[in-house]
Amino acid sequence: MKYTEEHEWLRVEGDEVVVGITEHAANELGDIVFVELPEIGTAVVKDDEVVVIESVKAASEILAPIDGEITAVNEAVADEPGKINEDATGEGWFFRIKPSDPSQMDDMMDEAAYKAFIA
Repeated sequence: MKYTEEHEWLRVEGDEVVVGITEHAANELGDIVFVELPEIGTAVVKDDEVVVIESVKAASEILAPIDGEITAVNEAVADEPGKINEDATGEGWFFRIKPSDPSQMDDMMDEAAYKAFIA
């Protein structure tokens, strides 16, 4: 997995990348109560707003970590936003994206670097 400074994780699965937020981010946000997901087929550019989440503490925007096309969304987190708090790096994923430039992930942190970043 790769990690961004915005506390997103990316997991490559075939020619797609699954995106979510880290456990650290989910814990910082507190209980997540609402998630607005992007439309399947949406073309996004790195740093476009793609997901809106609201917690009991704050509202946050999740930015596209890479350029590409949204190929799937996790309707389960829209129906049950608490899944993000329960399993941020598993069932709490937000969307899948087909990257137009996979090399954009080359400079992202690995797990050890991310752990050092949040320490």
